[in-house]
Amino acid sequence: QVQLVESGGGLVQAGGSLRLSCVASGRLFRINDMGWYRQAPGKQRELVAITSSAGTTNYADSVKGRFTISRDNAKNTVYLEMNTLTPEDTAVYYCHADGKVTLFPFDSWGQGTQVTVSS
Repeated sequence: QVQLVESGGGLVQAGGSLRLSCVASGRLFRINDMGWYRQAPGKQRELVAITSSAGTTNYADSVKGRFTISRDNAKNTVYLEMNTLTPEDTAVYYCHADGKVTLFPFDSWGQGTQVTVSS
């Protein structure tokens, strides 16, 4: 299996910035897409941003122009740079990755990291 470990969450004031990181580890795996999702209290988990192995990216409308997803394939790491944060960005942020371990597909989630934006 492939394990994902997130870091970088925390408490920040509105207008501030945070950078999340997620590292994938395991054996004999190849990652296709890596992305970030978030879940606020009482709400469903939603896509924030996603990047493919080819480097294409896609963002939720609510974060376009404020968040940037990037990826270091050599380090099996994906980042989420979050700027101009608002209280509406408060949520648990989850890293997700899919791909293959040898010939078998995998679909993994991290444990989540809390992001809290105070007004």
